[in-house]
Amino acid sequence: MALGPGDDAALLPTRPGYQSILTCDWFLEGTHFLRHKHPADSVGWKCLIRAVSDVAAMGGRPRCFLLSLALPASCTGGWLDEFLRGLRRASAKLSCPLAGGDTTQRNEILINVTVIGEVPTGRALTRSGARPGDAIFVSGRLGEAERGLARLRRMGRIRPNDPLLKKHLYPEPRLALGQWLSAHRKTTAMMDLSDGLSTDLPRLCAASGVGARIQSSLLPAVPRWNHQTLELALHGGDDYELLFTVRANQTLPAKIDGVPLTRVGEITGGRKVVLVTLKGSEQPLHDRGWNPFAIKSG
Repeated sequence: MALGPGDDAALLPTRPGYQSILTCDWFLEGTHFLRHKHPADSVGWKCLIRAVSDVAAMGGRPRCFLLSLALPASCTGGWLDEFLRGLRRASAKLSCPLAGGDTTQRNEILINVTVIGEVPTGRALTRSGARPGDAIFVSGRLGEAERGLARLRRMGRIRPNDPLLKKHLYPEPRLALGQWLSAHRKTTAMMDLSDGLSTDLPRLCAASGVGARIQSSLLPAVPRWNHQTLELALHGGDDYELLFTVRANQTLPAKIDGVPLTRVGEITGGRKVVLVTLKGSEQPLHDRGWNPFAIKSG
């Protein structure tokens, strides 16, 4: 095994010139989605997108996936049809066909997706390469998915085409961006932002043995919403953007594949992860992102 537990995915040497990327992801009713709120096609779409985001974070491309699905008998009709419709759409968009899996009955819906991808040998991007002086970048805007979830909870009737719900219901993994960064060899470390910047950045820093300084004023946050823009950008999960570091002397385009890139800080020595406030003072960046052992959906 070229890379085992502790990163976004595992790496295995396979055919000459390539390594396989292996990753799996749970998607659970009551924890990751609400059956009475989330459209079934969104659940099908998102369960695959979430897992493929780990492949994007390694700079690779997906090849196929396995699906394990447990659901109650009451969901084997219309709900299952819509779920499969969303899953097929995601599979086609990502060129990632279903290769097999298992189905069983249970009172709540449990979904596990295993994705197999690949990346050219020596080109996989991991969490462990950041060095002091590197610039920290994020893709897209942060906090949009969390804002969408809050809106979804408040709504009586769900409107899937609501633009404020799109990032939460139908996210897209940054595959083209990850492959570009891998090919151009400017990136020193990378991971996907699934649990929130305040949770995921310390993981990258721990893997690399470094610290970080983030500038509040630079964060690409959602438009002002209920005075919580900064909180959403720092702690909101489910965005599936990429967090990566680049050597200080390297330049990047403003956008890649239409996705904006924003420099938000720099890697430092030591192990502290700090936030520079809008007033210029420094404070610890507290981990307040998604924690499945501390947060309950419902």
